[in-house]
Amino acid sequence: MKYAAIADWAADKQFSVTFMCAQLGVARQGYYRWLADGPCERERTDAELTTVIREIHTELHGHPGVRRVWAELVVRGLRVARKRVWRLMRAAGLQGRHPRAWRRTTVAGQHPIDAPDLIGQDFTAEQPNTRWCGDITYTQTVDGWVYTATVIDLHSRTVVGYAVADHLRTSLIIEALAAALVTRRPPNGVIFHSDRGCQPGLNRSSQHQPDRIAARRREPRQAFADRASCAVCR
Repeated sequence: MKYAAIADWAADKQFSVTFMCAQLGVARQGYYRWLADGPCERERTDAELTTVIREIHTELHGHPGVRRVWAELVVRGLRVARKRVWRLMRAAGLQGRHPRAWRRTTVAGQHPIDAPDLIGQDFTAEQPNTRWCGDITYTQTVDGWVYTATVIDLHSRTVVGYAVADHLRTSLIIEALAAALVTRRPPNGVIFHSDRGCQPGLNRSSQHQPDRIAARRREPRQAFADRASCAVCR
């Protein structure tokens, strides 16, 4: 590796061979011996494999990664270790596309309720605690998927309530909404808007929400429109 670096710099005439050998701690005679012998068999086969790997990476669709490139090499009759393919692809600056782990969290219920969209897709609010918006996000961990339900005040874009669980049942969004009610204690008439999905509980099963939030003296009345849902806390 040091000899190869010296050869590159020597070709550009940036430094003298004597100076570079002294700085890198190698013998000048050894460098000239390496230069006379030429590249070793390993380096030659690496160069040939890199050329083939570049062709495969260009021909295959979707930016193939190490496994797909290695499988294509095997099909072409080139027996090579997968780790070697990884090393050559990394040296050549070739990367595969890694799709993000994805989970569907918005699924319409079996019996959706038809009702008007109370905010009219206007995700702004002139005053705090008048319009809230909720959604569910997810994160993949070593123990499985973790779901976080949030309630955001559309006036300040502040998270006013949230809940975390390993499921998408109705209780997840109920806990997030209850936390927001305890934190903010909004006046009567605040609107809560969220996706129209069966997981957040704003569907047929959400008829049970008033029982859960009655202790907070807030009873939401659902209203759905297309893939969105609203609830009025009164």
